[in-house]
Amino acid sequence: MQLSLNVSRVNLSQLSTARARGGLPMSEHVTHELLKGFLEAFNRHDLDSIMDYFAEDCVFYMPRGSAPRGDRYVGKNEVRAGLSKRFEGIPDVHYGADQHWVCGDFGVSEWTLTGTSVLGQKIEVRGVDLLEFVQGKITRKDSFWKILQ
Repeated sequence: MQLSLNVSRVNLSQLSTARARGGLPMSEHVTHELLKGFLEAFNRHDLDSIMDYFAEDCVFYMPRGSAPRGDRYVGKNEVRAGLSKRFEGIPDVHYGADQHWVCGDFGVSEWTLTGTSVLGQKIEVRGVDLLEFVQGKITRKDSFWKILQ
């Protein structure tokens, strides 16, 4: 059996970068604009806006942690607390050089994370988010970073 996916790549020059808080698309469909807006909320460090993208029963797997899959946060309260720790640990964190793909209720965002940890360590790493959606809200976010040596 052969599986064929219709996956399209976002043309960033065609996207409007001006998004007001709460400006999520009313559609229940996953779009490139939704993925780009989600990333922009991260770059503003706007936890309220970020959390608007998540479903109540969401799961977030961090790229690091004590388990092979990374630290796991379940539900909006835990996810918010986990993201707050990220912003506290890397106060100037920024996601750039991004690309986004959509396939049905799934999204993929690729980016370069840059920042400086509170310990003064400079960070520049390529990463990806795998996102699952139900009715336009994120139910699972699984983040991966390249391992630098």
